[in-house]
Amino acid sequence: MSKKIFRSIWLAALVVLVLSLVLVMGVLYSYFTNVQQNQLRMGTEIVAQGVTMNGKNFFTSLNTEDYRITWIAADGTVLYDNENDAEQMENHLAREEVQQALESGTGESSRYSDTLASRSLYCARLLPDGTVIRLSAQQHSVWVLLVGFAQPICVILLLALALSFILAARLSDVIVEPINALNLDEPQKYVGQEEYSEIEPLLRRMALQQTQIRQDQEKLEKNSQIRQEFTANVSHELKTPLHAISGYAELMENGLVKQQDIRPFAHKIRQEALRLTALVEDIINLTRLDGGAAGMQRQSVDLYRIAENAVDSLQSEAAEADVTLTLRGESAVVDGIPPVLYSMIFNLCDNAIKYNRTGGSVKVQVSNYPEDIRMTVADTGIGIPEESRERIFERFYRVDKARSRESGGTGLGLSIAREIVQRHHGTIALAPHEGPGTTIRLTLPIAQERTAS
Repeated sequence: MSKKIFRSIWLAALVVLVLSLVLVMGVLYSYFTNVQQNQLRMGTEIVAQGVTMNGKNFFTSLNTEDYRITWIAADGTVLYDNENDAEQMENHLAREEVQQALESGTGESSRYSDTLASRSLYCARLLPDGTVIRLSAQQHSVWVLLVGFAQPICVILLLALALSFILAARLSDVIVEPINALNLDEPQKYVGQEEYSEIEPLLRRMALQQTQIRQDQEKLEKNSQIRQEFTANVSHELKTPLHAISGYAELMENGLVKQQDIRPFAHKIRQEALRLTALVEDIINLTRLDGGAAGMQRQSVDLYRIAENAVDSLQSEAAEADVTLTLRGESAVVDGIPPVLYSMIFNLCDNAIKYNRTGGSVKVQVSNYPEDIRMTVADTGIGIPEESRERIFERFYRVDKARSRESGGTGLGLSIAREIVQRHHGTIALAPHEGPGTTIRLTLPIAQERTAS
């Protein structure tokens, strides 16, 4: 019986190791391919924006060895290539990714490249002027990954086989049966049982580790979901104004717009460009905040004075919207980054004005409390439905998407405000509010100098 168990365990270990190796290589290949494709998409968007804003001059400041960059005219003529002489290159109109980009705005493909003598990934993006930016990268093959991991895999495989052989030979009669009976999902229930007394410390550690692993896994899944949603939302929000600008420009370019409609079309293009600019600025600000606002020094600042400056800057906008904007309170010293705090207060007040009603009001209050500094921004606007109150600080979440886009909102204002408050070790939330309007309440720690005094 012992020999049979030994052979079964050893053969099972061998099969599991081989299958695990195959599965791991497959997962790694899929993962690295997806990562590479996502990086290629992001790189294409960045280069497309750079070329849109700066034209061919953008390539002079570009320094990359990771991607092959090709700029293609609408007729397929190669205008620029960072690896080859563009004048010597053949027409690229027939390329699959280029055709897709010309038809739908974006294109992707994968094929063997004679130039690189390897399989490559391609990602193309249609620019507003009708040209196409294409980025390509050499695709990792399974064999490349296998060769790269060959040494550690062989070492692990040999060690695992040797260990399984020894354990199966020496301990099969004593250990196999109780070990096979273990429920590894609930190791704590075997603690105190006599037959597992020698491995009781291991069972306790397994229970603690499983709890920690589950918590870490949940955190990783949440962070991964947030990153995926953010990437998808950014892509969608960028494409919308770009497509609008491209459409209006194409109509004007083809002479399909009447003379009297040129100014309205130009106005629409400008509106979409301003919206795109605001979105990019908000994304940049959010990225800086995610990075910890590196390079910005904290100092003792008067939150009331910063709020006063923000309110003064918005008075003309409030008057145009027929909204009364007022500030009350007193000097309140906090440790913070002045331009970041100004941006937060400006955004909160700006939102309160945009989503207000004609003849409404926005009241800003800054107050000192023994334990903290408190600030409220209360408006008499459209309010926030109960079902949206828990999600209002999420990135790209809008209560009224149509009105938000009409007013130039990006869906990031409150997310940025939350990040700023959290970076300053404070809190922000919607205050309980009866009737119309919205009240946002935030708290910030008192400045250290004041606390020490």
